Amino acid sequence: MASLIGSVLFFALCLALFFVIRKRKRYVYAVPDNIPQLLSDHVAYYRELAPEQKTAFEKRVKAFLSYIRIHGVNTEVEDLDKVLVASSAVIPVFGFDEWRYYNLKDVLLYGDRFNTEDFSTTGDERHTLGMVGTGALQRMMILSKPALRQGFLNESQKDNTGIHEFVHLLDKADGATDGIPEALLHQQYTIPWIKYMSEAIHHIKTGQSDIDVYGATNHAEFFAVAAEYFFNRPDLFKVNHPELFALMEKIFNQRRGTNGR
Repeated sequence: MASLIGSVLFFALCLALFFVIRKRKRYVYAVPDNIPQLLSDHVAYYRELAPEQKTAFEKRVKAFLSYIRIHGVNTEVEDLDKVLVASSAVIPVFGFDEWRYYNLKDVLLYGDRFNTEDFSTTGDERHTLGMVGTGALQRMMILSKPALRQGFLNESQKDNTGIHEFVHLLDKADGATDGIPEALLHQQYTIPWIKYMSEAIHHIKTGQSDIDVYGATNHAEFFAVAAEYFFNRPDLFKVNHPELFALMEKIFNQRRGTNGR
């Protein structure tokens, strides 16, 4: 009975959050004026781009911020946060000129990690750094603001929470979050991709891989974790996982590690 009551309360909370945000009649899609400077200071991926690519990246960031609403939950949304959310979204699809996130409308930024029972940022069991909403939270994403920033702060690390969640969103674009991004992946690469995912997960489970152990949870998490590694440390990923690296270059339609990383 307690479990049933908890589930009902959780569903009610989701609905309340959904309708509070949806009923806002006006939202000012404020685009920061200093996007190039913020990108240059905080986004290593952007700094590696050629001048014409930087201009294109800036335009993609502005475009994203023109149709996605970013809300702070018990925290202030600063210009840097907007640019980092947008960068997390643009980086995985930069190889696809016309990509738009039709399956996203709102991003909620939390002041800390949270739990998935009542989305509390206090107390125990607060292990979640980000999630893509489902059900009543459809077309929403929730991110921990500190985790979002940390993903871009330490350029030597392999993980990036923002990129991780947006890759889940890309995976979900074909209707199934299963680690097989059919919206991006050419059909001839589907079977090799599934094969390499399965092998890589086995290597993680047996301690023979430097890919984060969370990637062994399932195919969907492997895809997101491997993408973080691919975009944050392409140099290391290429050396340690050359076949996966080559396949992910095809999936994302991007060449990585060509500018010194």
